[in-house]
Amino acid sequence: MTRRTTTVAIVGAGPAGLVLAHALHRAGITVTVHERLSRAAVESAARAGVLEHRVVEYLRALGLTDRLTAEGERHGRCEITCLGENVLVDYGALSGGIRHWVYPQQLLLRDLIAAYLADGGSIAFERPVESVTVGADGRPGLNTADGPLTAEYVIGCDGAHSVVAAAFPDGADGPGRRYPYDWLTVLARISRPVEQIRYAVHADGFAGMMPRTADVGRFYLEVPAGEDPAGWGERRIRAELERRLELDGEDPALGALLETGMLRMRGKVARRMRAGRLLLAGDAAHTVTPSGAKGLNSAVADAADLAAALIAELRDGDGTGLDGTGLDGYERRRLDAAWRTQEFSEQLLDLLHLPAGLPPGQREFALRLRLERIRRIAAPGPEGAAFALAYAGAGELRLPAMWPSAQGGAVASGATGR
Repeated sequence: MTRRTTTVAIVGAGPAGLVLAHALHRAGITVTVHERLSRAAVESAARAGVLEHRVVEYLRALGLTDRLTAEGERHGRCEITCLGENVLVDYGALSGGIRHWVYPQQLLLRDLIAAYLADGGSIAFERPVESVTVGADGRPGLNTADGPLTAEYVIGCDGAHSVVAAAFPDGADGPGRRYPYDWLTVLARISRPVEQIRYAVHADGFAGMMPRTADVGRFYLEVPAGEDPAGWGERRIRAELERRLELDGEDPALGALLETGMLRMRGKVARRMRAGRLLLAGDAAHTVTPSGAKGLNSAVADAADLAAALIAELRDGDGTGLDGTGLDGYERRRLDAAWRTQEFSEQLLDLLHLPAGLPPGQREFALRLRLERIRRIAAPGPEGAAFALAYAGAGELRLPAMWPSAQGGAVASGATGR
């Protein structure tokens, strides 16, 4: 059997893996991408749908936003209801004009896959990596159904149960938290588009209404941890959404429920993101709750940082990076960013949920405290600006210095540093 080799092997064709593959391929670096699922499965799973400002600007620099900017929508406001008061948070104004794009993840993945294949790249769909090994010379190899593959670097973009992370000699597993509640998820037809995200802080549990497309919305309901989704029939779901979100005639009307599921609410950060020539990005290194829509965005931020560092290393041999931006500093930069993201998500979760097991008589007190915090982040001033910048994803993602559009190659500038 002919020995197969590549420069960079990427495991996983999600947002992190595809963005990294694009950047490396355009720099002339040989890349292979292995994905355990079929192309149809990758392109159809409905997940995230909110893209940060800095992520879209990075994708724009790669020339990957034609359909996104044509069909996606800009959003700069959200609303938070509590104790019958609906507070509008104009984070676009509070941040000085930084806003989100709403564009479903499955559509983004379709765009990234189509563009990568059109650019001459290839993706081995339905070709799971069975294991990863490291040879005596320090070079890693993949064991696949198509035979072994040796690489200069292997990047794990393969999610929370990463086969690449499992190959770290000293382990990559880090601390995590299981939250005392879960979120029931609902994808539903709606009579008209959701104008802005709505968070409902309610005595009986959080609820959320999120925009997706013109006739589809995503909804969340807080339920006890470990809840069986089978106990939630359509009538019960509709009643709880309408009650907690305080839906009325001015809101989109719920149509057919297209999909229901359960998000087991967890957060986790790896202790390591690099072991020699093995590196991690995205959910393989850190998982964050949907609170604040940071999962996909953090994954792309990892990919952007790693792409620039790998290109500098492979083209120029600059792994150390005298300015701290080299490959040797990747782990520290991205672990620091992961913890900042976790902290933001935690703060938003604390705002949206009441403490577990709180007696009914104390819930109004807790709700009143949260209403005060909601009013503060909605008001002009340092607290409102800090929330707005972090929420919308201010700053820039690092572009390789070789690209004409690179502006000095700064790593995530701005207020968030995530």
